[in-house]
Amino acid sequence: MRPALLLLTLTLSVYGQRPSLNDGEDHGDAPFLLEDGWKPLFTGPDMQGWVPAGSAKSEWTTCRGILWDRLLGPTRLGCIGRPGDRMLNGPGRTVNIATAEKFGDVELYLEFLLAKGSNSGVYLQGLYEVQLFDSYGSSEPVASFDAGGIYHRWIDNHGVGGSAPSRNASRRPGEWQSFHIWFQAPRFDGAGKKVQNARFLRVVFNGLGVQGTVEVDGPTRAAMEIPEAPLNPLMLQGDHGPVAYRNIYIRPLRPIIER
Repeated sequence: MRPALLLLTLTLSVYGQRPSLNDGEDHGDAPFLLEDGWKPLFTGPDMQGWVPAGSAKSEWTTCRGILWDRLLGPTRLGCIGRPGDRMLNGPGRTVNIATAEKFGDVELYLEFLLAKGSNSGVYLQGLYEVQLFDSYGSSEPVASFDAGGIYHRWIDNHGVGGSAPSRNASRRPGEWQSFHIWFQAPRFDGAGKKVQNARFLRVVFNGLGVQGTVEVDGPTRAAMEIPEAPLNPLMLQGDHGPVAYRNIYIRPLRPIIER
C-alpha cells in the first residue's frame, strides 16, 4: 500500500472511522463494508423495492443459498431455503426486474453468480447495460458481449458501438463475482433536450478495472422502453439464463480520487 494511504487507513482505524477510498480501486472487502454513504437495494428477505419490468409474471425469488453442481447440472442454479438474502431468477428465464426508485448519477456495487453459459445484464437507468456473461476460460478476443463489456446498441438490425472490457476478469460459473460501477446520467437543458450523453466513468470487475470513461449515446440493446431522463430505475435482466444476485448497494456519485 502507498505510504499516504496506509497512514490514513491506520489513523482512521484507531479512531473507528471509515476511510474515504473512492479511487476506483479494490480495497479488500466490499466497499459498502468499508465506506459510508451506501444504501442497500437488496439484502433480503423479500423482493421489496423491486417490480417486474414488463407485464409478465415475475418468478424471481429469494433464497438462503444458491446451489450449483459442476457435474450434474452446470447450466442450472437451485434455490436452497426460503426466504433469504440472495435473489434468483426462478427457472432461469423470467421477466426482467427494476427498482421502484429512480436514480441519476450513482456508484453501484453488486455481486452475482452465473450458471455455465448463462447471460444477464445490469442496466443503469434501465437503459445502459454492463454485460454479465459466462466468459470464463474464453480464448477469443474480448468483445462488448463479454462480461464487463458496455453492451452495444441495436440499430437497423445490427450492433453499433459498445465497449469491450480491457481484460477477461471472469471467474468460473458457480462462483460469486462482483461489479463496482461509477455512472453519470445524461444531462438535459431547461427545455428537456439532451445536451450530454450518459457515461460510465469506471467499471471494476472482480477487483480489476475493465472500463474507463465510456460515453453511451443512447439506450443499449434490450433496454427498457422508457425515454432517457435525469432519473430512471436500475434494471436486472432475468430472461437470458440462470443468475443470482446478492449485496446490491448504491450511493450518490462522488468524484473519483486520483492517487
